[in-house]
Amino acid sequence: MEKSLARVYSAELEGIEARLIEVEVDLNVGFHSFNIVGLADKALSESKERVSSALKNTGFKPPTKENRKITVNLAPADVKKTGSQYDLAIAIGYLRATDQIEDFNSEDKIFIGELALDGGVRPVPGALNTAILTRRAKRQYLFLPIENAKEASLISEVKIVPVRTLADLINHLAGLAIIEAHPQTEFEPIDNHEIDISEIRGQDFAKRALVVAAAGGHNLLMSGPPGTGKTMLAKSLISLLPPLDLTEAIEVTQVWSARGLLKGNYIVDRPFRTPHQTASPVSVIGGGSNPQPGEISLAHRGVLFLDELPEFRRDLLEALRQPLESGEIIVSRAKSNLTFPARFLMVAAMNPCPCGFWGDNEKECRCSAYEVFRYQKKISGPLLDRIDIQINVPREKFESLQGPRENADHLKEAVLKAREGQAERFRNAEVNKMLNTEMTAKECDEMISLTDKANDLLKDIFNRSLLTTRGYYRLLKTARTIADLAGSEVVEPPHIAEAFQLRVREN
Repeated sequence: MEKSLARVYSAELEGIEARLIEVEVDLNVGFHSFNIVGLADKALSESKERVSSALKNTGFKPPTKENRKITVNLAPADVKKTGSQYDLAIAIGYLRATDQIEDFNSEDKIFIGELALDGGVRPVPGALNTAILTRRAKRQYLFLPIENAKEASLISEVKIVPVRTLADLINHLAGLAIIEAHPQTEFEPIDNHEIDISEIRGQDFAKRALVVAAAGGHNLLMSGPPGTGKTMLAKSLISLLPPLDLTEAIEVTQVWSARGLLKGNYIVDRPFRTPHQTASPVSVIGGGSNPQPGEISLAHRGVLFLDELPEFRRDLLEALRQPLESGEIIVSRAKSNLTFPARFLMVAAMNPCPCGFWGDNEKECRCSAYEVFRYQKKISGPLLDRIDIQINVPREKFESLQGPRENADHLKEAVLKAREGQAERFRNAEVNKMLNTEMTAKECDEMISLTDKANDLLKDIFNRSLLTTRGYYRLLKTARTIADLAGSEVVEPPHIAEAFQLRVREN
């Protein structure tokens, strides 16, 4: 009995991690049939039509002209296969199985790409993720669409081969027209922010809070009447953050690539995400029937801005508690758990009451005491306990709005210097951390030194029941950041006092 078998390799995205998939193509004598097995979804089942048309229009005998039984198996068979990235591997495997192209070593190659009907190769999500898999699996070559080459070439030790058409790939494999590997991408971060902090007049206390938040990665809540600049302050926070480094850029690009949000490039600046109040928990937290990263993961190493915080769904806000604590979100499914990174700086803004003017010196609040209480209780205590900095943003005086704009370079330099100090401290202690806010309780005890007077002040605050245990460590981290901004090796009483002042709103 005549029988042909070919094997090539592709990849499946599980969350943001790529997994190696073996694509087997088998031909047997029998009535014509073309089947894809291995837990394939609808988009993958339709690959049969795309592959057949692409092969026909490229000048090869397509599966539809074969009077044989064609079986494509995607192994391991118990992993759900989704998407159209298998087209390229299936086409190459079929050509090998039918001896329409010369045999080649497939053990060091991975193929991803969607086929157009004319044989063109279209971009697919997860190119960077697959490049990381290629390096981890010790494969040498990754063949992918030319539009995905730039993001994938961030990964060293892998030869990224950009493919424009199926014919180009076949000629390359046959040695007729070699495709040059894409050069290693030189990472070039940029500062691309909508609003610079120097554009904001007045609000010196709020600016100081932003500097502390940016320096240590601390979450921030701003409360105040409408129109006092809370949204503008939040948007200006990005201008205080230092540019992404290569490691951070790869982390962020992995998430965006898995969601298919890249447009032929990698992420070069810190993300700033602003989900609407009507957003569903799945869209913000992540998950779904085919689990994907949510807004908190798209904001990884950047800023997540929640405007009008009490207007968000209660279950969504409560779901934020775990990622705010751990820096990741775990999506549980029957067969496996997926982990998405979520190390973001959360900035939230809210009005103090439904009308917005409770506590305002200029405009009278029309809400009853119960309405104010009910509105503010929409934000639970456990969530507030995870927000290190909570400030009021009052109405500004007329004179401050017409004064000269402040040069904010010294603020950015202070943030950068403080972050460099943290990186050096963690490097000396061999702790895999980047910012003060990421320290565990044990690391706080070992790495934060307080003077006797600072310890007495902290003890006094705690004994007055003004702090929970979590609040104690969060205040300690904020004080350590303030000490870093001041260039101090130890935490002193003024650092503790300012950290406590930033943590407790007056209203």
